[in-house]
Amino acid sequence: MTITAARPASLAEALRRALRDALAEDPAVHLLGEDIGTLGGVFRITDGLAAEFGPERCADTPLAEAGILGTATGMAMYGLRPVVEMQFDAFAYPAFEQLVSHVARMRNRTRGAMPLPLTIRIPYGGGIGGVEHHSDSSEAYYMATPGLHVVTPATVADAYGLLRQAIASDDPVVFLEPKRLYWSKEAVDLDAPPPVPPLGRAVVRRPGTSATLLTYGPSLPLCLAAAEEAARTRGWDLGVVDLRTLVPFDDATVCAEVRRTGRAVVVHEATGFAGPGAEIAARVTERCFHHLAAPVLRVTGHDIPYPPPLLERHHLPDTARVLDAVARLQWEE
Repeated sequence: MTITAARPASLAEALRRALRDALAEDPAVHLLGEDIGTLGGVFRITDGLAAEFGPERCADTPLAEAGILGTATGMAMYGLRPVVEMQFDAFAYPAFEQLVSHVARMRNRTRGAMPLPLTIRIPYGGGIGGVEHHSDSSEAYYMATPGLHVVTPATVADAYGLLRQAIASDDPVVFLEPKRLYWSKEAVDLDAPPPVPPLGRAVVRRPGTSATLLTYGPSLPLCLAAAEEAARTRGWDLGVVDLRTLVPFDDATVCAEVRRTGRAVVVHEATGFAGPGAEIAARVTERCFHHLAAPVLRVTGHDIPYPPPLLERHHLPDTARVLDAVARLQWEE
């Protein structure tokens, strides 16, 4: 028997393949968004899908985000499984009223009688030299909206597996795609993609004994690099937990790791004040207080609107800031 080695595949390829496989397997799946047809989307995630499945299954829409999401909501209410693409993170804000007032509430409003199988794909985060409205990390808005699942992959395998799970879900899913990782590659066979843990499950990407870095999406490679540098230069053995799903939150995996090390740092690009790290730190503190040797710290973007491209390197967390936070975890001499 010949075993074919998996070739390097990008995160963008994995997302495209997940969409293609979902379209091929389920006629209820429809894609809609601005420029996703002939152009294949700004980041070419839907490239070739309109040609293969037709414009009715992969539909270009007007530049009207509220209308796009409102249309998708009606489609989901009538039994379809729409997948919406918002071109950039901050471009989704005009649709926020539809999301909060209707998408997130429909299943509760009908006492469970009407599921809403709707996936909203949103490229998010910085690191690509994008200007304002093209680099926001807006996950806290969605996390604070009851009724939504909030998912963000950081690996090629998760990009495929989590998107397939999101499309199959009967609840609405905000699927946040870290745009700076679109071109990252891993050896993954997309013809036989590996199974990944389900929505709502965090994964320990690197076990550690000194402290635990809690992160997700675009900050995962940063935390893994920081852990390697810490081991090489400081003698710290840092664990790294990839949250993968922000809602529902995997308290069990996160707290098990933090209880083992007694120290934790939350790392993300979003702003610090009232950001995702505030909720994560609160949950960890409430559940692990008697195991903690130091307060839970955060390394985040600054509390400012996203800066111009030439300044974004000062705004985004980096290895030095992560290691500085770890150094402040009240180590005994």
